[in-house]
Amino acid sequence: MPKYVIEREIPGAGKLTAEQLKGISQTSCGVLSNMGPQIQWVQSYVTGDKIYCVYIAPNEDMVREHAKQGGFPANSVSEVTAVIDPTTAE
Repeated sequence: MPKYVIEREIPGAGKLTAEQLKGISQTSCGVLSNMGPQIQWVQSYVTGDKIYCVYIAPNEDMVREHAKQGGFPANSVSEVTAVIDPTTAE
């Protein structure tokens, strides 16, 4: 199943409290539960003004539907075509 990286522009994201991040996570998990097992949230990275999320889903439309239902921005959705790390150099 394809993997996607979603860029969410959220001004001040890096200053969100643990409680606010928990609430966002709970909202996301609730939407995922309603959408079924085809879409999975892997993890997210919070930066100054953006959150980068990694999802597994059958297609980009499903990723965007999750964002719509959750009230999250999805400024860019990119399918991962390869994963590299230091061992790739070996």
